[in-house]
Amino acid sequence: MKKAELMFIPFPAVGHIVSMVEIAKLLTHRYPHLSATVLIIHTPFPSMADSYIKSVSAASTGHGGIKFLNLPPPQQTPDDPPAYKSFDAIVSPSIPNVRAAVAELSASPDSAPVAGFVVDMLCTLMMDLAKELGLPSYVFFPSGAAVLGLVLHFQTLRDDHHRDITELVNSDAELIIPGFANPVPASVLPFAGVDKDGGTTAFLNSAKRFRESKGILVNTCVELESYPINTLNTNITDGTPPIYPVGPILNLTDGAQKGSSIMSWLDDQPPSSIVFLCFGSMGSFNVNQVREIALGLELSGHRFLWSLRRSPPSTVKNKIVFPTDYDNPEEVLPEGFLERTAGIGKVIGWAPQVAVLAHRAVGGFVSHCGWNSILESMWYGVPIATWPMYAEQQLNAFAMVRELGLGVEIRIDYKKDSGDLVSANEIEKGIRRVMEGDGEVIRKNVKEMREKIRKAPTRDGSSYISLGQFIEQVMCD
Repeated sequence: MKKAELMFIPFPAVGHIVSMVEIAKLLTHRYPHLSATVLIIHTPFPSMADSYIKSVSAASTGHGGIKFLNLPPPQQTPDDPPAYKSFDAIVSPSIPNVRAAVAELSASPDSAPVAGFVVDMLCTLMMDLAKELGLPSYVFFPSGAAVLGLVLHFQTLRDDHHRDITELVNSDAELIIPGFANPVPASVLPFAGVDKDGGTTAFLNSAKRFRESKGILVNTCVELESYPINTLNTNITDGTPPIYPVGPILNLTDGAQKGSSIMSWLDDQPPSSIVFLCFGSMGSFNVNQVREIALGLELSGHRFLWSLRRSPPSTVKNKIVFPTDYDNPEEVLPEGFLERTAGIGKVIGWAPQVAVLAHRAVGGFVSHCGWNSILESMWYGVPIATWPMYAEQQLNAFAMVRELGLGVEIRIDYKKDSGDLVSANEIEKGIRRVMEGDGEVIRKNVKEMREKIRKAPTRDGSSYISLGQFIEQVMCD
C-alpha cells in the first residue's frame, strides 16, 4: 500500500494529548505504511503530558511510526496579553508554526506525502489551514458519542432553529435530546454549552466545524454506547460526516512504579474491599468539603484509598494551575481522622489511577467522571459512584447512572466552585451503594461491560472494523 503521513493536532491539555497520541500509536502499529507527526501546541502553563510524550518518543525510536514536534512559542506583540477565554485563542497563534512544520515535512525527501490533519475537537480552527493546503481534515472527539450527539444537536438548534441555548442556564427543564433514551435535566448540561458569558458561541462554532470534516473519530465503542452511535449514524443525511467509534483508546501504563508504596498497601487488602476516591488532574476541594468527605468515609466503615489534592491559589489570573499534593494532609482533615482510620484507609496525593483500578483489592471508584476515567474503570470492571466537577462530566455521570446502569449517584449535577457542599451523609450513602446493596447489580453490569469493550478493539471487533473503515477513507481521499 502507498505510504502516507497524518498530522495529529491535540489540544494542549493532558487528557486530550494522551488520547490523541494513543490513537496515533494504534494506527501506526496496525498500518506500517502510515506514519504520524504529533504537533504539540505551546502554552505558557506547564504540561502534565511531558513525561508521557518522552516515554512514547523513546518507545517509537527505531520504527519511525510517530514523531513529536513541540511547536515554538507563537510570536506575540507586547500589546497582546494571553487570552484563554476561548479555545481558538489558544490554538490560533500557533497556526503559522503549524504551516511551517507541514511545509518542512513535505519538503523532506524521506517523508511520506501528508494525507490529512487529525484535529482535536477543540482545534477545529486548524481545519482552515488544512483547506488552504488542499488537505482533508478529520476530527478526533476524545469524549463519548452521547456528548457528541448533544453538541451537534445544540449546534443545529442554534443555527437552524435560532434557539438561544443559554436560556437553559439554571433551568429545571428536562430535555429530549437525540442519543439519550431518557429526558436529560438541564442541570447536567456542559457549562460551556450554556454559558451566557460567551463560551457557548465558541463551543457551538467548534461543533459546526465538525460537519465540515471528512469524518469524526470517537473514543468509544458500539458495545458501550450503542444508542447514541445508532442515533448519530441515522443522522448522516443531515450533513453529519461518517462517525468512527474506535475506542476505548487508553494509556494503560501510568506510573505504577512511581506509586509502588500505594500498590504495596493495596496488596495487603482483601479483594474488592477498597473504595478509591480520585478526581482527575484538576480535582480538588476546599477544607469544608474535604472534612465532609472524611466524615462520610468514616460513617461508611469501608476501606478506602483517597487521592487528596490541594487546591491552587484563587489569585492566579489567566493561567491554568494544577492542584498539588499536601505536605501535611492533617492540616485539612478532621482531628484524629488519620489515627482512627489507620487500619482501613490510606490518604495519598497523586495516584497511579490505572494501576489502582486494575488492582484486585479495588471494588468501587468515586470519580469525577472524566471520559478517560470512565473508560479505564469499565476496562477493569470497577463500578463508579459519580461526583462530576466540570466540562462534560455531569452529562457523563447522568449517562452512567440513568442511561447505562453502570454507576451509582453521589451527585450528577455537582459543579466545581459552585459553593455547593456535598454532605457526609450523601457521601456515605453513595459509598455504601457502590460497595454494597445496589453495587451488586451495578458490579454485575460492569463486569459484563468489561468483557464487551475489551473485545471491541481486537481483530474483527466493532472498533477494529471501524478503524479499518477510517483508514480506507484516508487512503481514498
